[in-house]
Amino acid sequence: MDEPIKKQKTFTPLEAKRKAESYCAYQERSQQEVRDKLYGWGLHKADVENIIGYLIEENFLNEERFAKAYALGKFRIKGWGKIKITQGLKLKQVSTPLIKIALKQIEPNDYFEKLTTIIIKKSNLIKESDPYKKRNKLYQYALGRGYENNLILEVLKDSDLGD
Repeated sequence: MDEPIKKQKTFTPLEAKRKAESYCAYQERSQQEVRDKLYGWGLHKADVENIIGYLIEENFLNEERFAKAYALGKFRIKGWGKIKITQGLKLKQVSTPLIKIALKQIEPNDYFEKLTTIIIKKSNLIKESDPYKKRNKLYQYALGRGYENNLILEVLKDSDLGD
Protein backbone atom coordinates (compact mmCIF):
# COMPACT_ATOMS: atom_id res chain seq x y z
CA MET A 1 0.00 0.00 0.00
CA ASP A 2 1.30 3.42 -0.84
CA GLU A 3 1.45 5.81 2.08
CA PRO A 4 -0.07 9.20 1.28
CA ILE A 5 2.63 11.85 1.26
CA LYS A 6 1.84 14.50 3.83
CA LYS A 7 2.34 17.87 2.18
CA GLN A 8 3.48 20.76 4.36
CA LYS A 9 0.88 23.53 4.36
CA THR A 10 2.15 26.75 2.87
CA PHE A 11 1.17 30.16 4.19
CA THR A 12 1.00 33.64 2.73
CA PRO A 13 3.50 36.09 4.25
CA LEU A 14 0.72 37.72 6.30
CA GLU A 15 -0.53 34.37 7.65
CA ALA A 16 3.04 33.33 8.40
CA LYS A 17 3.69 36.61 10.26
CA ARG A 18 0.69 35.97 12.54
CA LYS A 19 1.67 32.34 13.12
CA ALA A 20 5.29 33.35 13.80
CA GLU A 21 4.09 35.88 16.40
CA SER A 22 2.27 33.19 18.35
CA TYR A 23 5.17 30.73 17.81
CA CYS A 24 7.55 33.26 19.43
CA ALA A 25 5.07 34.31 22.13
CA TYR A 26 4.66 30.70 23.27
CA GLN A 27 8.32 30.36 24.29
CA GLU A 28 11.67 32.00 23.62
CA ARG A 29 13.08 31.05 20.22
CA SER A 30 16.36 31.59 18.45
CA GLN A 31 16.38 33.43 15.14
CA GLN A 32 17.48 30.23 13.42
CA GLU A 33 14.54 28.23 14.83
CA VAL A 34 12.10 30.84 13.53
CA ARG A 35 13.91 31.10 10.20
CA ASP A 36 13.73 27.29 9.76
CA LYS A 37 10.04 27.28 10.69
CA LEU A 38 9.26 30.05 8.17
CA TYR A 39 11.10 28.22 5.39
CA GLY A 40 9.15 25.11 6.36
CA TRP A 41 5.96 27.07 5.79
CA GLY A 42 6.98 27.61 2.17
CA LEU A 43 8.13 31.23 2.35
CA HIS A 44 10.91 32.72 0.24
CA LYS A 45 14.09 34.32 1.55
CA ALA A 46 12.89 37.92 1.23
CA ASP A 47 9.64 37.20 3.09
CA VAL A 48 11.47 35.23 5.78
CA GLU A 49 13.94 38.04 6.43
CA ASN A 50 11.15 40.67 6.47
CA ILE A 51 9.21 38.66 9.05
CA ILE A 52 12.35 38.07 11.16
CA GLY A 53 13.01 41.84 11.09
CA TYR A 54 9.43 42.55 12.12
CA LEU A 55 9.56 40.02 14.99
CA ILE A 56 12.78 41.59 16.30
CA GLU A 57 11.35 45.13 16.05
CA GLU A 58 8.19 44.10 17.91
CA ASN A 59 10.29 42.26 20.53
CA PHE A 60 8.76 38.85 19.78
CA LEU A 61 12.26 37.67 18.97
CA ASN A 62 15.29 38.54 21.06
CA GLU A 63 18.42 36.43 20.72
CA GLU A 64 19.93 37.56 24.06
CA ARG A 65 16.72 36.81 25.92
CA PHE A 66 16.57 33.40 24.22
CA ALA A 67 20.19 32.58 25.10
CA LYS A 68 19.67 33.50 28.78
CA ALA A 69 16.44 31.49 29.03
CA TYR A 70 18.04 28.49 27.30
CA ALA A 71 21.15 28.53 29.52
CA LEU A 72 19.23 28.87 32.79
CA GLY A 73 16.61 26.32 31.76
CA LYS A 74 19.09 23.66 30.71
CA PHE A 75 21.15 24.26 33.86
CA ARG A 76 18.28 24.29 36.37
CA ILE A 77 15.97 21.71 34.83
CA LYS A 78 18.27 19.33 32.99
CA GLY A 79 21.39 19.86 35.11
CA TRP A 80 23.62 20.55 32.13
CA GLY A 81 27.09 22.00 32.51
CA LYS A 82 28.41 25.03 30.68
CA ILE A 83 30.15 23.01 27.96
CA LYS A 84 26.94 21.24 26.94
CA ILE A 85 24.91 24.47 27.15
CA THR A 86 27.47 26.19 24.91
CA GLN A 87 27.22 23.37 22.36
CA GLY A 88 23.43 23.59 22.39
CA LEU A 89 23.48 27.35 21.82
CA LYS A 90 26.02 26.98 18.99
CA LEU A 91 23.73 24.42 17.35
CA LYS A 92 21.00 27.08 17.47
CA GLN A 93 23.50 29.47 15.83
CA VAL A 94 23.67 31.90 18.74
CA SER A 95 26.71 34.20 18.59
CA THR A 96 29.68 33.66 20.92
CA PRO A 97 29.28 37.02 22.74
CA LEU A 98 25.64 36.17 23.54
CA ILE A 99 26.66 32.70 24.73
CA LYS A 100 29.12 34.32 27.16
CA ILE A 101 26.41 36.69 28.45
CA ALA A 102 24.00 33.77 28.91
CA LEU A 103 26.53 31.67 30.84
CA LYS A 104 27.20 34.58 33.23
CA GLN A 105 23.59 34.13 34.43
CA ILE A 106 24.62 30.92 36.19
CA GLU A 107 25.87 31.59 39.71
CA PRO A 108 29.23 29.86 40.42
CA ASN A 109 28.03 28.54 43.81
CA ASP A 110 24.83 27.11 42.31
CA TYR A 111 26.89 25.57 39.51
CA PHE A 112 29.26 23.83 41.92
CA GLU A 113 26.34 22.66 44.10
CA LYS A 114 24.49 21.25 41.09
CA LEU A 115 27.58 19.32 39.98
CA THR A 116 28.05 17.95 43.51
CA THR A 117 24.39 16.92 43.70
CA ILE A 118 24.54 15.19 40.31
CA ILE A 119 27.68 13.26 41.28
CA ILE A 120 26.24 12.20 44.66
CA LYS A 121 22.98 11.02 43.04
CA LYS A 122 24.87 9.03 40.42
CA SER A 123 27.22 7.62 43.05
CA ASN A 124 24.27 6.12 44.90
CA LEU A 125 23.14 4.37 41.71
CA ILE A 126 26.49 2.88 40.68
CA LYS A 127 26.98 -0.68 41.90
CA GLU A 128 30.76 -0.81 41.60
CA SER A 129 32.96 -2.14 44.38
CA ASP A 130 36.29 -1.03 42.89
CA PRO A 131 36.75 2.62 44.04
CA TYR A 132 38.93 3.49 41.04
CA LYS A 133 36.33 2.23 38.54
CA LYS A 134 33.50 3.94 40.43
CA ARG A 135 35.38 7.25 40.47
CA ASN A 136 36.07 6.91 36.75
CA LYS A 137 32.38 6.22 36.01
CA LEU A 138 31.37 9.30 38.01
CA TYR A 139 33.98 11.37 36.18
CA GLN A 140 32.77 10.18 32.75
CA TYR A 141 29.14 10.79 33.71
CA ALA A 142 29.81 14.39 34.79
CA LEU A 143 31.85 15.02 31.63
CA GLY A 144 28.90 13.77 29.58
CA ARG A 145 26.64 16.24 31.37
CA GLY A 146 28.89 19.05 30.13
CA TYR A 147 30.85 19.97 33.25
CA GLU A 148 34.44 21.12 33.22
CA ASN A 149 37.26 18.70 33.90
CA ASN A 150 38.81 20.67 36.79
CA LEU A 151 35.49 21.10 38.63
CA ILE A 152 34.66 17.40 38.37
CA LEU A 153 38.04 16.46 39.76
CA GLU A 154 37.61 18.98 42.58
CA VAL A 155 34.23 17.53 43.56
CA LEU A 156 35.56 13.96 43.41
CA LYS A 157 38.64 14.92 45.44
CA ASP A 158 36.66 16.82 48.12
CA SER A 159 34.19 14.01 48.64
CA ASP A 160 34.70 10.42 49.57
CA LEU A 161 32.72 9.35 46.52
CA GLY A 162 34.10 6.38 44.76
CA ASP A 163 36.11 5.29 47.80
